[in-house]
Amino acid sequence: MAEAMKGLHRSHRCTEVSVNDAGSTVTVMGWVQKQRNKGGIIFVDLRDRSGILQIIFEESDCGAENFAKAEKLRSEFVIAVVGKVEKRAGAVNENLATGQIEVRAEQLRILSESETPPFPIEADSKTKEELRLKYRYLDLRRPDLQRNIMLRSRIVAGIRKFMTEEGFLEIETPILGKSTPEGARDYLVPSRVHPGTFYGLPQSPQLFKQLLMCSGYDRYFQIAKCFRDEDLRADRQPEFTQVDMELSFVDVDDVIDVNERLLQYVCKEAIGLDVQLPIPRMTWKEAMERYGSDKPDTRFGMELVNVSDAVAGCGFGVFTAALENGGSVRGINAKGQASMPRKKIDALVDFAKGYGAKGLAYLGIQQDGSYKSSFAKFMTQEQLDGLVKAMDGQPGDLLFFAADKNNIVYSVLGALRLEVGEQMGIIDHDAFHFLWVTEFPLLEWSEDENRFVAVHHPFTMMMDEDLQYLDSDPGRVRAKAYDIVLNGVELGGGSVRIYQNEIQEKMFEILGFEKEDAHSRFGFLLDAFQYGVPPHAGLAYGLDRLVMLLVKADSIREVMAFPKVKDASCLLTGAPDVVDVVQMKELHLSSDVEEQEV
Repeated sequence: MAEAMKGLHRSHRCTEVSVNDAGSTVTVMGWVQKQRNKGGIIFVDLRDRSGILQIIFEESDCGAENFAKAEKLRSEFVIAVVGKVEKRAGAVNENLATGQIEVRAEQLRILSESETPPFPIEADSKTKEELRLKYRYLDLRRPDLQRNIMLRSRIVAGIRKFMTEEGFLEIETPILGKSTPEGARDYLVPSRVHPGTFYGLPQSPQLFKQLLMCSGYDRYFQIAKCFRDEDLRADRQPEFTQVDMELSFVDVDDVIDVNERLLQYVCKEAIGLDVQLPIPRMTWKEAMERYGSDKPDTRFGMELVNVSDAVAGCGFGVFTAALENGGSVRGINAKGQASMPRKKIDALVDFAKGYGAKGLAYLGIQQDGSYKSSFAKFMTQEQLDGLVKAMDGQPGDLLFFAADKNNIVYSVLGALRLEVGEQMGIIDHDAFHFLWVTEFPLLEWSEDENRFVAVHHPFTMMMDEDLQYLDSDPGRVRAKAYDIVLNGVELGGGSVRIYQNEIQEKMFEILGFEKEDAHSRFGFLLDAFQYGVPPHAGLAYGLDRLVMLLVKADSIREVMAFPKVKDASCLLTGAPDVVDVVQMKELHLSSDVEEQEV
């Protein structure tokens, strides 16, 4: 039978009790982690969000009634205990923060009983994620997950403190807005009072934060909930949290400066990590050429090498065809891997095909200096020697090559570099390597849409010296855009914004928007620009990703309280779900999806 609190007040969380409290009486409350009845003495591990505290029940101390209740305790019962703090008579438990003490119970109240949980409430759970997410309220009791969620809270508090002290104002922007899809799909909300119309849930507060700059608020930030209706991956969710900001009267260096100091402050406060400033910078072009990625993992080498000159005119048709079609031949050097089994090499070839490669050429340098290669018969010894020299190949090395259009070569070798680096064990998973990637292309050509599309978004300013190419060679234009990368993961990105009307309208024109269409989508922003708009720039972080990387989790689901799974459904609540016909009618909606039989 569950008992009431009856005037009890918790005096300490479990790990707030220490040797300094020895001899004093405390009141602690929480969940039973484990009960061990040794006959005449009962040990209970009491758990709350702070950790575990050992409670001892002996009938001579707590009385027959309380001792009888202690005998009934099972895992996940919720209890309140009044008792006296003592130094442990037995061995100290070095694995517990409270390992030097225990509480000798004088009073016990069972506040709530529990059925047997469907899985153990323990750190490093081996339970399948689907089951844990179905019972997320139990999963959230696990110590490691609680540490993640509490660290997330501290990070948010630190961000708010830093931003406020830097003169930023926290301003909330609307969740119900206008649908302006450019890239990922919007989530739509039907309007009851405006039949046939819909709100769009924000993919970011982009337009509103630019309007705030027009309104003179100078420095804005927000811990913003955002939504994207897209396919999910380990670091994606349909709803996610951004650390969003915008600044007036600034250029690239000003935004980078404040964000470097923000990262330094948050990392130190959250996990004691000293981030050295300034954070290195690398242009997009350099990142692609060296690492095959616009979010390079710089914790290890194995950089891409352009060997196009070394193989020009050779007899290997795969290489020469790529060069004739305007592509390139590039390689990576897996040091000391020449003895890699053929089966493993074939697996890497299949891996490369998953990133668009038609194949993957390889060359192993044997200890005697001879070559074991998939293409050696098509090249002369002199050509092979020149290729190996270009790759700085040494006996024992295994060289991989991709030949195709540049974008495919980058994609293939960028992914292969990470895969081989992981297999070789040369990535330092204890390291934190931050990097700014700058000067992205402003536009990229979309074969599907047969037009240029914005790499970031249509409000991104171009580099001053590239304005001259906007009409004649749009693909050449670089953006005043910047991404912050940590260990090969994009943490966030931003840009200097276009604030001149004529440049903004030219941008819309290049993107294929008719003037009327652009004003239909973004007219409220363009109208605001008629009334004096300051130069402004901004950036947004994925908060979930930042926390995930700082706690070294494999997925952002491990740092979110109630995440969804890959089909954007919630295993806990059953969302999304059908709604009542009356609700559908009120919203002027009907569905042609037949109800499935359960």
